[in-house]
Amino acid sequence: MSDKKTLFAAIDAQRDALCSMADQIFDHPEYDGEEVFASGLLTDYLRAHGFEVEMGVGGFKTAFRATFKHGEGGPKLGILCEYDALRNLGHGCGHHMQGPGCLGAAVALKNMDGAEPFELIIYGTPAEETFGSKVQMLERGCFRELDVAFMMHGGPNTCTDVKCLAQKSFNVTFHGKRAHAALAPEKGRSAFDAMLVAFQGVEFLREHVPDDVRMHYCMTELPGPSNVVPATAKGEFSLRSFSKKELEDISVRFQDIIKGAALIAGVDYEIKDGTFFFNKIPVLRLNQLLMDNAELAGAPQLAPPREKTGSTDFGNVMYEIPGSCIRVAFVPEGTASHSQEFVDAGKSDAAHNCVIYGAKSIAGACYDLLHTEGLLDAVKAEYAENKKKYQ
Repeated sequence: MSDKKTLFAAIDAQRDALCSMADQIFDHPEYDGEEVFASGLLTDYLRAHGFEVEMGVGGFKTAFRATFKHGEGGPKLGILCEYDALRNLGHGCGHHMQGPGCLGAAVALKNMDGAEPFELIIYGTPAEETFGSKVQMLERGCFRELDVAFMMHGGPNTCTDVKCLAQKSFNVTFHGKRAHAALAPEKGRSAFDAMLVAFQGVEFLREHVPDDVRMHYCMTELPGPSNVVPATAKGEFSLRSFSKKELEDISVRFQDIIKGAALIAGVDYEIKDGTFFFNKIPVLRLNQLLMDNAELAGAPQLAPPREKTGSTDFGNVMYEIPGSCIRVAFVPEGTASHSQEFVDAGKSDAAHNCVIYGAKSIAGACYDLLHTEGLLDAVKAEYAENKKKYQ
């Protein structure tokens, strides 16, 4: 216990620096893989504390990989952080707290005395809110060397997730034939008609899918004016399910709807696949480690795992590697993410405490994996068993 107290004290000693970083990232919101200020701030701190840093990993200029090795052999402990904001809202999801919290844990773990051999690997992952860089980074070889992967996130409760929704998105364009709607309507073929039929087809499909399936759509380019038969219509569709396999099956049915809509309207179509986020493979032992250490650190508003979850590119990582994310309370219970309430609380005392509680939760979980005989093997065994169930 005294060793973990020392570990937590090493995080408390960084409080001013970590909270200052969080505030600076909050004041400089960046998006879409252009998070130059945030990634520079975080990597400067890592270099100053003795980590080897590589920029531009996985094909993204603001992604990074920082490493520290203690001895030879031992587990490779991964800590992943995000730092992008939401366009037109700023840090309405709290990502400005993630990097500083993860770095606080990493620096405290690096400076432990008498630890067993291990390697720390910190990944900076941009653009989670838009195209989900972890997906492409994973495809390009990142993360696969890790034995476990941890993350933190702000929220209305301190909790973990057992599951998340897999998500597959599509950009659809219908190409018709332009004509005057009053003088020669018979010469036109309406791309907009096809899009309306596609929307209605999704509504009919909604009746015949499992309860956990979610389907969303919107127009991304509005045709017009009203007296012209629209030659082009563009829309975005998003399908979700707690099962990656189920989602793949529904995606085939969705594409048939698009084909049918084009036939009905007499137009052509294009479908472009967006990012495919996978569902998480849960590891309850890792979830409990994070929660036990969050409670030990004094984190507020402890709660059971969330029942309703969204989608995340961390799901793709957890599909390949045992992992878990601790969500730390910094706003009142019931507050929605991607909201002005998150922005308003972004530099509050509760947000600063969130950074510290997140750091202690991750550092404590890593400490337990290093010092509890057989625990990492048990984590890997549970992960292998759960991967058979959560397809």
